[in-house]
Order: sequence, then C-alpha cells, then structure tokens
Amino acid sequence: MKNVIVFGASTNPERYAYKASVEFKAKGYNVFPVGRKRGLIQDMEILEEPPMDRHIDVVSIYLGKDNQQPYYDYLLKIKPDHVIFNPGTENPELEQMLTEKGIRNEEACSLVLMRIGEL
Repeated sequence: MKNVIVFGASTNPERYAYKASVEFKAKGYNVFPVGRKRGLIQDMEILEEPPMDRHIDVVSIYLGKDNQQPYYDYLLKIKPDHVIFNPGTENPELEQMLTEKGIRNEEACSLVLMRIGEL
C-alpha cells in the first residue's frame, strides 16, 4: 500500500484537501492528513506533524506558498517519490529545491490525476 501525505488537511468536506484525502483512501492509499487543527476526515485522524517513521510515496500540497516553508526540510529529508502542488499552491522556490534533489514534482490537481489514472 502506498503512503500519501495531504498537507493542508481540514475537517471541512467542501475543501479540496478533504476531498483528496477521501479519494486517496478510496484508491487504496494509506493517507496521512496533516493540518493545523486536529480532527477527523471520515475515520482518518488529522495530524499536526507529518510522520517521520515511514517512506512517503506521494505528497499532495494544499497549502499556500507562505505556509509551506516549515515543511521544506522535512520534504527534502524524506525524499518522497512525487510531490504535487495543487492549484493555488505553486512554489517555484520549493519546486526547484525538490528538482535539485531528484524528487519528482509537478503543478497539477491530485483529484484530476487520480481520476485519469495518473495516481
């Protein structure tokens, strides 16, 4: 089972991070929603800190550029296979840092990628 982190997780079912978390789970991913406030997305606990003890296959970002910086070192350290910058989260600085470390990254919509079979 692949592991995915969803940064910017929310208990609000109208938010795309919520929808992506649900969709990733439905596709068979082990989902780690990470957000500012604890809570649940269905039966998934929203974590305040990302997991350090496992390989992460996919990172799906739903945080604005200004809120991503606290996770730079984490992302570079864990070296996920794929980082997705969802619409509105584009960050050329972080994208360049990931590219330089050989970490695949793209500006795309996780929900669309799942629906077209790219994830």
